[in-house]
Amino acid sequence: MATMIVGLHDGKETVRLAEIERPVPGRGDALIRVRASGICGSDLLMNADKTEPDTRPSGHEVAGEIVEVGAGVDSARIGERVAVDVLGHGKGCTRCYYCRMGQFRQCRDKAHQEGGGLGGFAQYMVRRAAGCYPMPDGLSWEEGALVEPLAVSVHALRRGQMRGGETVAVLGAGNIGLTAVAAARAFGAGKVFVTARHAQQADMAKRLGADDALPPEGAALADALARVTDGLGADLTIETVGGKSEATVVQAIDVTRMQGRIVVLGGFRAPLTVDWLPPLLKEQSIIFASCYSVLDGRHDYELAIDLLASGKAPLKHMVTHRFPLEDVQLAFETAYDKSVGSIKVQFHM
Repeated sequence: MATMIVGLHDGKETVRLAEIERPVPGRGDALIRVRASGICGSDLLMNADKTEPDTRPSGHEVAGEIVEVGAGVDSARIGERVAVDVLGHGKGCTRCYYCRMGQFRQCRDKAHQEGGGLGGFAQYMVRRAAGCYPMPDGLSWEEGALVEPLAVSVHALRRGQMRGGETVAVLGAGNIGLTAVAAARAFGAGKVFVTARHAQQADMAKRLGADDALPPEGAALADALARVTDGLGADLTIETVGGKSEATVVQAIDVTRMQGRIVVLGGFRAPLTVDWLPPLLKEQSIIFASCYSVLDGRHDYELAIDLLASGKAPLKHMVTHRFPLEDVQLAFETAYDKSVGSIKVQFHM
């Protein structure tokens, strides 16, 4: 029995190494040797809420090499360097209404691969081969593991129908906020403003193309937007914070112009109380975006790979810390602790 090393949360406060059976690809699947895997803010939030130990590893920002394929998959794919859509196309049944429309995240019959569809905090993982997107040779493993968070923001901007020359506000400068800044700039935004809580996030946002990075509290963002839009406000606002407070939703409504668009990307983990009269009177569109899909004939992963490969989204600067999987607990501690300057923490294997 072949085994592998994985990182599992113990249900308390520690992520520990464990040895489990290596998964086997089923029909339509690929076995991927994980080369780089990023820690997402959602991983941190989910760990904080856990009370039971993991039985399988998490991790959905993954780049790796296909080393084995199941029945029905062309063996020529063995050896491919790929960015893996872990949550959508990598699990989609391909048959239901939503899969046929390219909306794999909404699949009604997600696949249960051999090995339980293990995540990327592991030496190996199995996913649908169709959801493994080839990476050009010039794209590093590090950049490949950034395809997923960039695809999230690409999806949000496409859902929000961003047009060239528009003024874009991004609420939050975590990983998704920063990729939203980069994507907005790559898509031709006229002005991009972002709110940032930590100095390293503000500096990175400007490096990725933000015209200014402002404190999340107070009127700084609204004032800055008013100055550059003759008092109108942002054409498009991307909310990336989520959490348990409605503050950023209220702020988005406030800083977005009449008949502007708001895309909610942040994962809210509590019911919110919002006064819906202001957005009604302003005739704003409030749009929700979750992960990635096919829009206008192209998957968000494909666009994200293009942006990274072309240098239009220079996200490799976001990776501030790299760890071997053996240092899994230290890596998570570093991702939690913004005082050490962490932005994106990755495992390299």
